[in-house]
Amino acid sequence: MLKLALKMTLRDWRAGQLRFLLIALTVAVAALSATGFFIDRLRSGLDRDAHQLLGADVVINADLPVNPAWRAEAERRGLLMTDTVSFPSMAQAGEGEQSTSLLASLKAVGPGYPLRGQLKITTNPEQAEQSYGTAANSVPASGTVWIDAGLLGSLKTSIGGQIKLGDKSFTVAQLIASEPDRGANFLAFAPRVMFALGDVEATNLIQPGSRVSYRLLVAAPSSLKNGAAVASAYEQWLQAQIKQNNIKGVRVESLENGRPEMRATLDRADRFLSLVGLLSAMLAAVAVAMAARRFMQRHLDACAMLRCLGLTQNEVTLMYLIEFLMVGLAGSAMGVAVGFGGHYVLLEVLGKLVSASLPAPTIYPALQGVATGMLLLAAFALPPILQLRKVPHNRVIRREQDPPQVTALATYGLGLAGFVALLLWQAGDVQLALYTAGGFLGAFALFGLVGWGALAALKPMRRAIDHQSWRFAISSLQRRPGATVVQIVSLALGMMALLVLTVVRGDLMTAWRNATPPDAPNRFIINIQPEQAADIAKRLQAAGVIYAPQYPMIRGRLTAVNGKPVTAETYTDDRAKGLADREFNLSTMAQMQAENKISAGQWFADKPGAPEASVEEGIAKTLKWKLGDKLRFDIAGTPVDATITSLRKLEWGSMRVNFFVIINPAAMTEVSQSWITAFHLPQGQGAVMNALTRDYPNLTIVDVGGLLRQVQAVLDQVVTAVEFLFVFTLASGVLVLYAALMGSQDERTRESGLLRALGATRRQLSQAQLIEFSLVGALSGVLAASGAAAMGWALATYQFKFAWSFSPVVWLVGLVAGALCAIAGGWLGLRNVLRQPPLQTLREA
Repeated sequence: MLKLALKMTLRDWRAGQLRFLLIALTVAVAALSATGFFIDRLRSGLDRDAHQLLGADVVINADLPVNPAWRAEAERRGLLMTDTVSFPSMAQAGEGEQSTSLLASLKAVGPGYPLRGQLKITTNPEQAEQSYGTAANSVPASGTVWIDAGLLGSLKTSIGGQIKLGDKSFTVAQLIASEPDRGANFLAFAPRVMFALGDVEATNLIQPGSRVSYRLLVAAPSSLKNGAAVASAYEQWLQAQIKQNNIKGVRVESLENGRPEMRATLDRADRFLSLVGLLSAMLAAVAVAMAARRFMQRHLDACAMLRCLGLTQNEVTLMYLIEFLMVGLAGSAMGVAVGFGGHYVLLEVLGKLVSASLPAPTIYPALQGVATGMLLLAAFALPPILQLRKVPHNRVIRREQDPPQVTALATYGLGLAGFVALLLWQAGDVQLALYTAGGFLGAFALFGLVGWGALAALKPMRRAIDHQSWRFAISSLQRRPGATVVQIVSLALGMMALLVLTVVRGDLMTAWRNATPPDAPNRFIINIQPEQAADIAKRLQAAGVIYAPQYPMIRGRLTAVNGKPVTAETYTDDRAKGLADREFNLSTMAQMQAENKISAGQWFADKPGAPEASVEEGIAKTLKWKLGDKLRFDIAGTPVDATITSLRKLEWGSMRVNFFVIINPAAMTEVSQSWITAFHLPQGQGAVMNALTRDYPNLTIVDVGGLLRQVQAVLDQVVTAVEFLFVFTLASGVLVLYAALMGSQDERTRESGLLRALGATRRQLSQAQLIEFSLVGALSGVLAASGAAAMGWALATYQFKFAWSFSPVVWLVGLVAGALCAIAGGWLGLRNVLRQPPLQTLREA
């Protein structure tokens, strides 16, 4: 039987009946394998370097200096310790008019840093850019700094040059080539400046309201037995202390939860890239199903002949199972090979986001790819094989086919279950996979329902139109409603993928660009002290800044809601927990900002003795606040209570200063305040910012334009990677289009030959073909455009958070492209039929 199966496989391959199935499988497996290899290497690298990403075994990250009792406990357990203090500030170089300044991420480190991993330094800028350097055996000496290589050009300084941090000048001694615990946070845009912990006080940069992160690094010495267990026990003790005393603003990081923001970013990238691969797999699954169906239809006669020659049902089934098994293994292996090469393209595209060399890929994605290919084949090719099993002997004489039996139809249910299992496996998220499967199957069902309705609406037109070609076309569509509906659905799904890749993606990018006005602020100044506000306003006005309102910014921690203390168990949602656990940026003002709108309640009257709060409606929904709720904030040790009297809708796209919570001024007279402003600085006025930084070292000036450009650079890389993956989706869509148009080619060939033998002219059949495929293609295009527009609306509304306008261009392109694709495919499939004599056509059919 194996020998016969090999002969049949070679025969079918030479006849070209297996190539399309092989291509469809290869594309599906390649799309999933490319993302699989990429994510697998990222995760392996993260697991390998977890201790280096922390710089320790356990890290205490706090908004205030770490509790001395926690240090004493670590010392009692024999653990090593060192400290770091991180905060953003301006680094300045040069004198007078030649001075330059730049926002930097300052990091003061204590002796022994880092406890895990290696800090690498160099004096060669090119080596620093490529992360090459020698391991540092100490921290920066007092009065010196180690900086990122990019700061040399930005500050127009060099090794041995001077930069100023606050009130103290430092000598640039080394360049940082690799910083172990810096991680790969996408938002860490500011270049690093590292100096000794003992020099922090001399800079005079840490003021009330400054954003400072205090970190205590703890690690077990190599000489300590069971060091990992001791460090883990210390972490558990810390977690118990934090929970027992309901301590806010403290996060404990360990090897198990190392850099949660990195893991969250990686998880989001994993799910997003997997979804792109799944879209390719879903479309390829449709192509596989249609290719298998066509294979079955073309083998009905051959199978009947084999039955007449003595093969049993089991032997026929085994023969075709072996044939499909070989095709599946070959297609899966080719897909894994293509995906393996494709993941190197992803690494090249996203190379700037990967800070270190990654481990070699494991065998798991390859095995997963092969299993995916076999699962797709089993899910969508097994039902046609079971139908071949039931081909009767007398089909050799009477070319009839019994309807599919219950067992064959049941395998489609098993195939569907297998497909859902594939989504669950690939997505790694039950909810995400079920939503994806539900949306795909929902679109399939909706498109099919509309297709049946359209066929029913065409039926009366056959009698109403007195044109032979129209009658031929409508009769052809009515004669095989099932095949026509499958054709409409398949074309619609393929066209929808193509429209999302082209028209809708362009509309999304346009809407995203329009979400931020051209005069949006490109500078923020933070940490303005009250006595500095008036002079800064005058300087900005002299520099041509038209609108630069200043607002108080007060940091406070939420401690109670309606008299109930806020604890770790108050909120279950991750975002709500994060918001409640951090310090809020509060403000106070008598008049509401022009960009805000009251959505519920009324703006406060600011009466003494009546503390009131206005809350942004989004955070109110997340934290389940409502009008009348009483909030308590701890502001630098001073409790402040306020009742929610209004909810506000903010225009985040304006890039202006916004606050989640605003409290009336009468209630905030006793708390310390700093000020913040945002404005659009005209070109050529950069010297004003340098002068402000020189005269007021405590200010933090953020060049939002530069940050947005860096964000855009990162997004461009991600978009490029996604577009590369969409090549597989595009290929899947083209396969579906081809399969849909070729699925009924043999039957149409026989019909055309028969109609010509009965007297139909070549002109009539050509016109009928044109009408039929135009109707099918146009309907498919409209359905595809509707699905693509719905997808664009969902992305704009729920992902990008900006207004979406439906463009009629999508429907126009869908209508025209669908008709043209269908006409082109039909012409390619039947052009030879109309050129040859009808008798020859019927003999070959």
